[in-house]
Amino acid sequence: MPQTSIREVARRAGVSVGTVSNVLNRPDLVAEATRDRVRAAIEELGFVRNESARRLRRRPEHTAGEFGDQPRRAFGVVVEDLTNPYATDVARGAEAALNAAGHDALWLSSDHSAAKERRSVTLLEEQNAAGVLIIPVGLGARDISRLRAAGMTVVLIDRDAAEVCSAQVDHVAGGEIAAAHLLGIGRERIAFVTGVPEPQPCVERRDGAARTIVEAGFGKPATLVQDALSPTEGQAAAHEVLAMSPRPDGVFCANDLLAIGLINELIRVGARVPEDIAVIGYDDIELAASAAVPLTTIRQPRRELGWEAAELALAELGEGKSHQHRQVVLRPDLVIRESA
Repeated sequence: MPQTSIREVARRAGVSVGTVSNVLNRPDLVAEATRDRVRAAIEELGFVRNESARRLRRRPEHTAGEFGDQPRRAFGVVVEDLTNPYATDVARGAEAALNAAGHDALWLSSDHSAAKERRSVTLLEEQNAAGVLIIPVGLGARDISRLRAAGMTVVLIDRDAAEVCSAQVDHVAGGEIAAAHLLGIGRERIAFVTGVPEPQPCVERRDGAARTIVEAGFGKPATLVQDALSPTEGQAAAHEVLAMSPRPDGVFCANDLLAIGLINELIRVGARVPEDIAVIGYDDIELAASAAVPLTTIRQPRRELGWEAAELALAELGEGKSHQHRQVVLRPDLVIRESA
């Protein structure tokens, strides 16, 4: 009888392969209801982890599996900022998938610089990397065409592009969820805090939130733009929020780092969170639960995002000219804590 694959388990449970892998290896990263659904699918299908054991026994320089018999290769994983927990989690997810298939990941940071991104990609090209998984800053269609002509696979992370594969999160939906939650707990004067350079996902979060608030009959939310998406800039935003008239009773931050800095400063100067001002972030990084007031946030499936991007790159590597580009879109979830 054919052995059940991890992909069959994922299909039965209605989740991604990355989620099944997390249930098997890092169950604390997966919501309880999802864990139960995956485990039920494993039991129904009789899935056993022989595939993992087989991979551990392979020769280190080769791997054989659903992507064919391939030599061990290196893929670049280029993110915007390796000091940001979001970026490192995405990179770890990609690395886990690549390692499981017998390949290696090279982490690189563009530091939000198109010039540094270009140098990183050129380095990968010179080193004959199999491909690049990238959260792009300045990478354009001509750059992508050049890399593909050189035989490299290109997968965009958290960006959409028809000419290559991409793995992204529905950030418009994330903004809608955040705004709906603030409205649902009775907040009517909502501000949005972001930073520059503002990545496209943050713009989409802002747009989703604004549309939800306007459709609910309230005015378009005020937007406070800081110099970076960091805790320090969140502290600065706290003083701007307190100086606004009328003062917001709800704040949606473009990421958790801004939200944590905002909360800490509001508490330091004597404002009450959430009684005076409810705060919601975006990402659900590890620090979110340990902020001065534990942070309500929109959880991105960060490691799953990286895993999915790597799966797309591996599929293209194995399928060659028959490969059809795909766009994977993951949905974020609301995590409710004390701040809202």
